[in-house]
Amino acid sequence: MAPRKAPDSTRRSDRSRRAIYDAALALVGEEGYTRTTIEGIAARAGVGKQTIYRWWPSKAAVLMEAFLDLAARQAAEAAEAAGEGAAEAGGDGIPDTGDLAADLKAVLRATVDELNDPAAAAPTRALAAEGIVDPALGAQFVEKLLDPQIQLYVTRLRAAQDAGEVRADIDPRTALELLIAPLTHRWLLRTLPLTHAYADEVVDYALRGLSPRT
Repeated sequence: MAPRKAPDSTRRSDRSRRAIYDAALALVGEEGYTRTTIEGIAARAGVGKQTIYRWWPSKAAVLMEAFLDLAARQAAEAAEAAGEGAAEAGGDGIPDTGDLAADLKAVLRATVDELNDPAAAAPTRALAAEGIVDPALGAQFVEKLLDPQIQLYVTRLRAAQDAGEVRADIDPRTALELLIAPLTHRWLLRTLPLTHAYADEVVDYALRGLSPRT
């Protein structure tokens, strides 16, 4: 009789972790952050609440990790969909086709799609709001979610400076806020539609102020 294989605890843990991620994101979308609880996440995921407490110190930590995982999966799917074009553009960075306006419009349009995606919108709002009252979570939100994205803009704008597409005296860190802040503002207020056309307009308005002076 062949010996029975022991269960693969790593695979079981991965399945449980994935179920917890999915449950946390779903509940925040359905119930809101305040009404989402560790107990609710555990019940939706089909795990014991002690499993969650063993891996995370709080529901905010669960949601943070779940959202980071979601962002990584979305980035991987986008890269796969882009195929060779993504590879030529430099992997996970902002495309550098030599046309700064076109590259920024492509990225901001993708950002609009992400912000309008209900699966990502609810946890993003929840983390941003909770980060205001929880400084430690807010710092983690900035470090793990915002800063990596901001650095992509800085890198692309510096390349544009080297190519003479953008004034040499601008600060890329300040300049990128002309691009991403309007989208975030409109998304937070929810009073006007967040569209591709608006993203294109933001790029056009920003670049007119960033173009080299003649």
